[in-house]
Amino acid sequence: MLQLNKIHHIAIISSDYEKSKHFYTQILGLEILQEVYREERQSYKLDLALNGDYVVELFSFPNPPKRVSRPEAAGLRHLAFEVNDIEATRAFIVSNNIEAETIRVDEYSHKRFFFISDPDDLPIEFYES
Repeated sequence: MLQLNKIHHIAIISSDYEKSKHFYTQILGLEILQEVYREERQSYKLDLALNGDYVVELFSFPNPPKRVSRPEAAGLRHLAFEVNDIEATRAFIVSNNIEAETIRVDEYSHKRFFFISDPDDLPIEFYES
């Protein structure tokens, strides 16, 4: 059987690199590990970490096509972050002028969660630990 160790990273292509860089670093607090500009692709590649673990590659490409994400399109559904205090997390998000869904309760785990959208309308979930 194949043995996987962990998810290495998630790659995200942004339509507005600076706006997405601000969102993922200044709002979500991911730390920059490395940022490179790839001249041949006219593309930035930003490697981001959460608590020292590499988790997100943020790319820019000229004129990327839109991806359908709602309603419930096939493919990757959302990116989820575990948090300790769901109410404080939502309050922080809202204080940064980001629209947030109301806090809901997972019917199976009984944990609380809510969703927001990143600058490209990709669903981001915050899930109570």
